[in-house]
Amino acid sequence: MGELQSSTTSQNQILLTDIIAPSFYSVHWDILEGKHTYYDLYGGRGSTKSSFIGVEIPLGMMQDPMANAVIFRKYAVTLRESVYEQIQWGIDALGATDLWEAKVSPLSFVYKPTGQKILFRGLDKAKKTKSIKVSHGYFKYLWFEELDEFAGIEEIRTVQQSVLRGGSKFVVFKSFNPPITNANWANQYVNEPRVDALRHKSDYTTVPREWLGQQFIDDAEHLKETNPKAYQHEYLGIPVGLGTTVFEFIEIREITDEEIANMERIYQGQDWGWYPDPKAFVRIGYNRNKETLYYIDEMGGCKIRVADMAAQIKAKGYDDYRIICGADENESTVDFRDKGLPARAAEVGRMSQWGGSVKYTMEWLQCRRHVIDPRRTPRLYKEFIEYELEVDTNGEVIPAYPDKNNHWIDATRYAISPMALRRGNSA
Repeated sequence: MGELQSSTTSQNQILLTDIIAPSFYSVHWDILEGKHTYYDLYGGRGSTKSSFIGVEIPLGMMQDPMANAVIFRKYAVTLRESVYEQIQWGIDALGATDLWEAKVSPLSFVYKPTGQKILFRGLDKAKKTKSIKVSHGYFKYLWFEELDEFAGIEEIRTVQQSVLRGGSKFVVFKSFNPPITNANWANQYVNEPRVDALRHKSDYTTVPREWLGQQFIDDAEHLKETNPKAYQHEYLGIPVGLGTTVFEFIEIREITDEEIANMERIYQGQDWGWYPDPKAFVRIGYNRNKETLYYIDEMGGCKIRVADMAAQIKAKGYDDYRIICGADENESTVDFRDKGLPARAAEVGRMSQWGGSVKYTMEWLQCRRHVIDPRRTPRLYKEFIEYELEVDTNGEVIPAYPDKNNHWIDATRYAISPMALRRGNSA
């Protein structure tokens, strides 16, 4: 990228390395080579992710005469002082100010040589996007700024279905500063695997210091010293939680077949249910030296008979290791054994005088690292990410583990209970 130039005018050549931070070089090349459709850019303050998008959209449009763009914020009143100014900055940085006409009613930019347009919209109702049209070309570029402000991925999909039509190649940007909790839908969205999406996290430490200014650096360093948790969230873009997160040591990534083949210990758990609570089965690998659990597979669902659940487990060859089951339905555990599964009930009462097995198994899990692959265990992933302690009307944390939306968590507790309840192994 070091030699790449933007030939926006015959008199002026702009080095993109002077206006795009080094951390975004690879993203720029990925866009040029058309490797992905969705570019999800997230990170802390000063990461220049919005500035990068503000350059990429007008630059790409000037190189493709059929391309137009539409940019969304959740609320229309925020457009003028944010994305509109960002696009203006990008055009100026490219040395192309004379080639674009800026309009404020309605907010838009028009590329004078061809009439291509950059439109700006607030998303009061996603269905309103059906009326967005251009007379020449198609909407190649779509940008959702401050993604977490939108109602959810369903709202985003509605817009995409309306806008992404009539073209052969699309580039969709989604940018945001990660909200403080992992339970937020935007944080979950960027952790869900998708082959046509490039996810890119950045922060101010990868930006040339002179771009940010000394005051920005001083403010960041001051917060780092006085409130490290706030610094991690605001400047590094890390969802640090509100103090109610139960599982803090979670790593979201792909778990390969090779890793699974080399797992030294396998544990399996089964939580019973019918409807609305599902049956939940989990298969876990555990590395004792690293104190790390790897979630290999999950099964289950609502209205599944015990016999059918057993058949699914056997069909995958998961009758090779013991299955620890919830003790609330001993007859179902017996049915598992009758079907040839090595099942037994969890020991739930043995340590009730010290707070019970829930306390012991949950605290044991909280002290371990969890590697979760959302492609392999999507429902378990959602439960672990969203599981938080509740607060009362005074904002005080309730010192009890919530007993809801935790079926695969319970299956995990049963699976590891022989280790967690072993004398001397408490958290």
